[in-house]
Amino acid sequence: MTSPIGIQQDWRMLPLHRTALLLIVSTVILKGCSGSPLPVVSGVTLELAQHRSATISDINYRLHFSIPERIEGPVNAHADITFMLTDNFLPLQLDFRESPDRIKKVVSNGVATPVSISDEHLVLPASVLQPGSNRLEIDFVAGDSSLNRNPEFLYTLFVPDRARTAFPLFDQPDLKARYELTLELPAAWIAMSAAPVASDNISGERRTVTFRRSDLMSSYLFSFVAGRFELVERVVDGRSMTLLHRETDAEKLRRNIDAVFQLHADSLAWLEEFTAIDYPYQKFGFALIPDFQYGGMEHVGAIQYRATSLLLDEAPSDNELLSRAGLIAHETAHMWFGNLVTMRWFNDVWTKEVFANFMAAKIVNPQFPDIDHDLNFLVRHYPSAYSVDRTPGANAIRQHLPNLNEAGQMYGAIIYNKAPIMMRELESLIGADNFRDGLQEYLDTFAFSNAGWPDLIDILQQQTADDLAAWSEVWVNSPGRPEFSLASARAPDEPDLILQQRDPSGAGRIWPQAFELGVTSSGGTRRVPVLSSAAATPIDSLGDVDVDALIFSADGRGYGRFPAFFPVLRHWQFMSDVEQGATLINLHEQMLDGGEPAPGDYLQALLTIVELEDNELLLNLAVGQLEPVFWQLLPEQVRMHAAADVERRLWDAMLAQPADSTKKMFFKAFAALAISKAGVSNLYEVWTGEQNVSGLVLSENDRIALAEALAIRMPESADAIISAQLAQTENPDSVRRLTFVAPSVSASQQVRDRFFSSLAEPEMRTTESWVLAALRNLHHPLRRGESEHYLRPALDLLQEIQITGDIFFPKRWLDENLKNYNSATAKQTVDLFLAEHPDYNEQLLMKIRQSADTLYRANKILQPDTP
Repeated sequence: MTSPIGIQQDWRMLPLHRTALLLIVSTVILKGCSGSPLPVVSGVTLELAQHRSATISDINYRLHFSIPERIEGPVNAHADITFMLTDNFLPLQLDFRESPDRIKKVVSNGVATPVSISDEHLVLPASVLQPGSNRLEIDFVAGDSSLNRNPEFLYTLFVPDRARTAFPLFDQPDLKARYELTLELPAAWIAMSAAPVASDNISGERRTVTFRRSDLMSSYLFSFVAGRFELVERVVDGRSMTLLHRETDAEKLRRNIDAVFQLHADSLAWLEEFTAIDYPYQKFGFALIPDFQYGGMEHVGAIQYRATSLLLDEAPSDNELLSRAGLIAHETAHMWFGNLVTMRWFNDVWTKEVFANFMAAKIVNPQFPDIDHDLNFLVRHYPSAYSVDRTPGANAIRQHLPNLNEAGQMYGAIIYNKAPIMMRELESLIGADNFRDGLQEYLDTFAFSNAGWPDLIDILQQQTADDLAAWSEVWVNSPGRPEFSLASARAPDEPDLILQQRDPSGAGRIWPQAFELGVTSSGGTRRVPVLSSAAATPIDSLGDVDVDALIFSADGRGYGRFPAFFPVLRHWQFMSDVEQGATLINLHEQMLDGGEPAPGDYLQALLTIVELEDNELLLNLAVGQLEPVFWQLLPEQVRMHAAADVERRLWDAMLAQPADSTKKMFFKAFAALAISKAGVSNLYEVWTGEQNVSGLVLSENDRIALAEALAIRMPESADAIISAQLAQTENPDSVRRLTFVAPSVSASQQVRDRFFSSLAEPEMRTTESWVLAALRNLHHPLRRGESEHYLRPALDLLQEIQITGDIFFPKRWLDENLKNYNSATAKQTVDLFLAEHPDYNEQLLMKIRQSADTLYRANKILQPDTP
């Protein structure tokens, strides 16, 4: 049985050529309800969105914002909105999630109009509207929450439904519009938006920048950046580009800027060829924002990036270079996948992200011929996807979304990491050429419009005889991962082994997939292909082999929890890079499930691997597993006993590294784990300069991170360390950040308690990356006993965090508050919260279960007899 909401959503997921009649019918039904206006409720409901998309079109926003010099001053603004309306039988709701007193005046079609303002909407009576063309003029004070105002700059970030926190509009992805923006600014500021500048005039201490009319876009993609930035303009391969930045280190800028521009140019050229569609917008630019919430955000014509993601420190690792190239390719790919063709409703937000990730890999891989890209795909996607899919809070790739105010919770590891795994399976199923041809048809059909996942499946279905809808039901529409196990043959004439695939939910699902089983030895690894499309799959051609020699998903393509055999590590040096990566991932997953290896044994194995390995991707994977094993999965006494050996081996491995980039990676691992007196002394001497490690180059940000780590480990000197670091920090944005987080490393419990309590105030959470860094310090494993009492108030704040924060903040808030704990009392805190909130928001409930998963597993490993 399908719920009414489900029925409403179904027609919106149909291809455009099949919705025309339904749109007409929907309009007729809504016309017939002239005496029953749509309910006014918080957010943007699916019902409201469907009604507006059926009745409103041709939207144009002419916006004027007056930005004061001082951050405390109000942003006075004006909106001139024109649109077409099919009829005026019902009142019209505009979205504005700010206090009613911010609306100063509303004029509808030339007549001053009193409006009802409630539940985040301006409700215009039908009497002031007319069929056909309409015009609204609104004087208001802009909301601050999505303007990200800083003393010397601001930037908007409206994804997924936060444009309505800044100005009144129809804030839903399938009501694309054009924007005409004017910004009145302090004279020393400059600005960037989606369209080129039409005029730029200075009068006295004020500057007025007017932009041309933009291309058609969804509201979450509209943006502007303004402030004390430096402007760089380049023409690369015949294409004009603009860059805004605030970097004070001229040498860092010089090292990076050519590569940043060229990577964008290369991505644009590749995408034009792959999609057979020229870059679809008037301009291309990007702004580098200090402490930006995400790696990047694909605003039309004006991408925003976290500055440190593109301006790399000296001697970057291959992994850092690859990550930068991938990020640039990802955000550039969005210009086609997400911006040109946008999901109709945010339940399909994952489609734009998976396409951007998938295209980014195709763009970047040829630029790094020395990288094992199969290994890179494995280590970047599988551990992160498993971190959610193994939990009781696992979510499907495609989810139900009744209201846009929960759209931010659609984001996470599943759409960014499991979805690309799924898409690689789909491309393999139908063939790379067919897949490309289908995407070209999809983009051409829905250009400057909206589409859903079923629209693409309808197109791709023409390329294959396989039932893609049934395939998608398991891979896309349901959560979780399969669990694999081995069974021996029962008789001589039966197969060597039986591979069993089990659905842990008990629903009997099967994830059809192909991968290779490896049989490893000192002579190398022999691969056997496996097609797992049933509950039991016979495996032949193994011969007489030791089960301990098997590597499941030896090609890195299988998805699920696989059997893993700790003794197989004895053949480490004879494995391929991908086989090694798959082995580490499988062993780690099995250990977290309470199986072999034991955490102490695995810690020693990881240390041996990092001493021997020279592949940076494998080193990152192994070192990344070291930290949680050391801090969360070892009993206190074992950890203290092992600390000196761990530190010595990491320090010696660091000194032995021939490359500066891997030397820094080992130093950071050492800094994360050092707790002995000798280890902390080494860190302090490196920070002060008393000890010079040849080839170890620390940037200003590295030194700030080291100062925070030392302040936690040397509480008696914490204030002096932070004061000294502030005195030697040159970048003013970095000074502001360190000043904010300083209380989180204070030796005083009272100072730390007051600081944590202050995070209940929304204004203290304005710069979310600072908040997360401070939480990381407060909950450092060395302070677990002193900070566990923060857990309950952190959970109590979660719903407010979801309302006021950006899309990733609720999950990151949970992660930083919960991830370092392993005690029974911490588990009880979470249990009690869940028990006391049986009707809690389902999306947030899933996030809690995801973030608490390591806490629960660590507690079970350390106290196996505890229920």
